[in-house]
Amino acid sequence: LASALWLAVGSVLALVAALKLHLPDFLNSETLTYGRVRALQQVALGYGWSFNAALAVALWLMHRLGRVEFRHGWVALLGAFGWNAALVHGCGAIATGQLTGADWLPFPAEVVPVLVASFLLTGLWSTVAFSRRQTGATYVSQWYVLAAMFWLPVLWLAALLALRCHPARGTVQAVVEAWYVHGVTGLFLPSVGLAAVYYFLPKVLGRPVHSYYLAVVGFWTFALFNAWAGLGQLVGGPIPVWLQSASIVASAMMIIPVLIVGINFLGTLGGSGASGGREPTLRFSAYAAVAFVLAGVAGAVLPLRSVSALTRFTDIVVARDQLLSQAFLAMALFGALYYILPRLARRDWPSASLVHAHFWLCALGAAGLIAVLAVHGWIQGHQWNDPAVSPAQVAASALPWNVAASGCTLLLTLGHVLFAAHVLWLLAPRAERRDGQSFVAR
Repeated sequence: LASALWLAVGSVLALVAALKLHLPDFLNSETLTYGRVRALQQVALGYGWSFNAALAVALWLMHRLGRVEFRHGWVALLGAFGWNAALVHGCGAIATGQLTGADWLPFPAEVVPVLVASFLLTGLWSTVAFSRRQTGATYVSQWYVLAAMFWLPVLWLAALLALRCHPARGTVQAVVEAWYVHGVTGLFLPSVGLAAVYYFLPKVLGRPVHSYYLAVVGFWTFALFNAWAGLGQLVGGPIPVWLQSASIVASAMMIIPVLIVGINFLGTLGGSGASGGREPTLRFSAYAAVAFVLAGVAGAVLPLRSVSALTRFTDIVVARDQLLSQAFLAMALFGALYYILPRLARRDWPSASLVHAHFWLCALGAAGLIAVLAVHGWIQGHQWNDPAVSPAQVAASALPWNVAASGCTLLLTLGHVLFAAHVLWLLAPRAERRDGQSFVAR
């Protein structure tokens, strides 16, 4: 419920931020300046929606696959309450101008320890479920969730030490921040998304994963190379060349787990067996599977020096981020929640039409936004490398592209608000018939 509310709020903020790029006087106030709205959007969509939903899906997967009863749920609920209370405080501080300017760490210093403690209560409960599993075998989804639960504390510890407790000097701050941002957006959150798709895609289709042997190789290469691939955005910057080269090589090697995941997902989708074509989870999971492969290919190509010289400081980088967050992670989490929530609430989704509308709004909005950003970024790159084109001309030529991006963001916002409203409808108290039996809308 909290993740759905954060999703709606963050999507509205994203729309406001998009509109301000071509309507700078829109909602003109000190609280709603572009910098503050952008930071609020990042907190709401990143820590509010993505983290809440990812932790909930991880908890469910680990208990379901381990056949473990979810006991002492008040501990996880206490962690969730602390997490969301800290985010509300952080958003209030950002709205009043108390933001740090650090990417993915814009809130005041007192917020982070509360988030860490809350994660220990909620997120690491998944490791407890794994340790108490009743099954002898382990599944690929469990590998990704378990790894993610250990990666995030390490990322936080390094970021807190190097950016807050004992701030590093010079370009080391940029290196640590880039490594942390990639660890959260490219390692932790995608791991939970992969765990969801690896479970729900075969589950809905009624067939096994295409190849578990490939899945093992895919997991370990994902963990090995992804941890080094976080500095691709700093290629060409004032950091040691060996760090840039190591990140470029690791990013290129990421094509191995990406192709393995693509083979497994597409092989599972294309095999023979039972069909679940009408199951909404299948649509979202299949969309996410394709998006992950495309995002992985883009992530392997963009850090190359010859490509980075054209694409850095352009919307192509933003397009790749949207491909990973909106087209892959969000769709994977939507697919998981469409499967999990009705079983927890013990009732069907109230409206099939809303489910279809949500899918198409998000699918078209994400695809359109990524296409607009990618094409505009390609044009931007050539403009920035042309000495005859001034920065004012580059900014002026961006106007129609920003308008198109706002239109696509509007589609995404409508889809996200629709999903949040549908979740509220699903979880609302059931109407009671006069004979005492509950009535469930179909």
